[in-house]
Amino acid sequence: MADSLDLTALLQTLRSTPAMLSKQAIQQPAAVLGATPKTLSRAELYALPGDDTAAIACGDHFQLLAIEGMLPDFVKAAPWFAGWSAVMANVSDITAMGGRATAVVNAYWHHDDTGAQEILAGIRAACQAYGLMLAGGHTSLAHGNPSALAVAITGVASKLLSTFHVRPGQVIAMAVDLEGYWHADSTYWKAFEGVPAERLRSKLEVLPRLAEAQLLHAAKDISNAGVLGSLLMLLETTGCGGDIDLLQLPCPSDAGLAFDWARWLQVFPSYGFLMTLDEVDWPNVQAAFAFEGLRCERIGHVTDTAELSVQHGLQRRTFWDLKQQPFTGFGYADLDLSPLSATQEH
Repeated sequence: MADSLDLTALLQTLRSTPAMLSKQAIQQPAAVLGATPKTLSRAELYALPGDDTAAIACGDHFQLLAIEGMLPDFVKAAPWFAGWSAVMANVSDITAMGGRATAVVNAYWHHDDTGAQEILAGIRAACQAYGLMLAGGHTSLAHGNPSALAVAITGVASKLLSTFHVRPGQVIAMAVDLEGYWHADSTYWKAFEGVPAERLRSKLEVLPRLAEAQLLHAAKDISNAGVLGSLLMLLETTGCGGDIDLLQLPCPSDAGLAFDWARWLQVFPSYGFLMTLDEVDWPNVQAAFAFEGLRCERIGHVTDTAELSVQHGLQRRTFWDLKQQPFTGFGYADLDLSPLSATQEH
């Protein structure tokens, strides 16, 4: 019964979604930035594109820096939610690095005073919920302006969860807050509305605590590219591949025979992360998420093939071959990324 799904057709659909195509457009800035010098130190590598944030070495810790731009149609249609989402997406990026967010700045353009106020109200509400300083920004409110928004964030980390740490043989795990629901008919899974601020913050603390305990190697938040697109970005940095089993993914409770795999694999959750770790650490990692009411399941393992393969029941297909087709273009497999000790690596 598990193979009633047409895996070939499903993967073909997922390869051509607008979100997947938009991630491939990142190849343009990747080409403009050019080749990476082979003489960079490990600390300098952490500041390169490929992770969810830039990580800049500052003594015994790292300063984290990231930015998110919102789609203009989204900003126009739902200004408050766009403001909140811009902050929340940035917070997820900081968390995926094993860090804790500290402050945000914003830049917005609008032609309508009411819409602009709603954007700022959403930003402020998210900052209050996540305990962040709203440190200012850039405002342009004038007739004829588009509806546009970008939010940048800073954070700190003492132990990094960098994609530069991904190695063959590591377990791939997925953590998600399933105490949520779909936003209208979109692929956005909301698990924050009505949740007390202290609970939101407590759930975010799981990843930095695991990073500091050196129980995780790498992480990436599940973005609008969905589960498979986000996993590709996790693997691409070091040119690794992965084997995953769809039936091991944490899913909403209605994951029966008629489960909508296309929608769930495109999910953009308000709380969702992909991680790599050592086999021996799996029980402790799963328990840490479970303690906060979060589902975490091992969904596969990292390989040395540069191919992302997907299994469902008796079916197994290659979703993407990074050797034949780069995804974002930010891969560094040609650099010396030989494993370091835990102290050096983190």
